[in-house]
Amino acid sequence: MVESNAIWGRAARQILTLVILSAVAAVAVNALRPDRLPLVGDWSAAARITTATGERMDISLGEAENLFLTDAAVFIDARSEQDYAQGHIQNARSLPWQEVDLKFMGVMEALDLEMPIVTYCDGENCELSHNLALFLRDAGFLNTRVLVNGWTLWQQAGLPTESGASQDSK
Repeated sequence: MVESNAIWGRAARQILTLVILSAVAAVAVNALRPDRLPLVGDWSAAARITTATGERMDISLGEAENLFLTDAAVFIDARSEQDYAQGHIQNARSLPWQEVDLKFMGVMEALDLEMPIVTYCDGENCELSHNLALFLRDAGFLNTRVLVNGWTLWQQAGLPTESGASQDSK
């Protein structure tokens, strides 16, 4: 029995040694890479919304509110027309991600490429606004940002909303 415990103890020490050596080797290899992986990072939904170059596209509710109150940006709802009709940010345009190819020209034709744009959808993990923002950037609207969980945050803050179908769908 004593000999069995000694064998298990030695095996546990060997395993621990291998794990430590593996961790040290992994950190060393990562340090030598030209494209190092971050050991610590921001893994929030907002931080995941980035361009191909790594630029963050998220905008805070406070920044979005300021743009809204000064009429300095166009807000675009990426949700379905049905969701938009049930309620949306006041004066927001409807450009459902699922119909972007069909409705892009009608919704965006009068906008200057330099105009700040804020896309939004609903839910912290909603990808519609992120996909739409990347599409708009590819189309030349480089000043496009994403309000993560936009519809919920906007309502909770008591900011101006309205309901009804978009002018483009009438």
